[in-house]
Amino acid sequence: MKYIGLLILFFSITATMAQEDKLPYHEIPDYPDVYNACTVAARMIDGLGFRYYWATEGLRDKDLSYKPNEEARTTDETIDHIFRLSRTILNSTLNIDNRKNDGDEILSFKEKREQTLLNLKTSADILRDASDLSQFKLIFGATEFPFWNNINGPIEDAIWHCGQIVSFRRSSGNPFNSKASLFTGKLKD
Repeated sequence: MKYIGLLILFFSITATMAQEDKLPYHEIPDYPDVYNACTVAARMIDGLGFRYYWATEGLRDKDLSYKPNEEARTTDETIDHIFRLSRTILNSTLNIDNRKNDGDEILSFKEKREQTLLNLKTSADILRDASDLSQFKLIFGATEFPFWNNINGPIEDAIWHCGQIVSFRRSSGNPFNSKASLFTGKLKD
């Protein structure tokens, strides 16, 4: 029953965002009044969402195909990786197994970007409303990991890769929006 409610929340957020034609994390949400493990984890994901939004906003085909050398991923391949990480983060807040989703490779950049932001927003909202972080596990088949592994694994890895996108877009001649303040989570005037 819990999963049905969470799925309804996820789809209602998706429908609301589509209706408004506005993606989450243009600005970071207001911070909660309460400090606890769940609200801090939610805020970490909000920070990731804001960084990802602005790292990927306005990317051109030239930027998506950029890679610094032959051994590196392209920006688009890095976005694919962050998309998969966002799904792992979401799955942990839904307490569901992480399985490869068929069809991911056919999503457009715009679709991957939107779904990544929605995955992060849904995850953060679930955590913000929770009180016990230990209930959220990373599940890979029969193996479960505590939420600690989500912090040093998928969340921090996605933040790392957002920095790569910013560096890559700068190298391809399309710098990060200098009005996006990572400190305040807002656009400067």
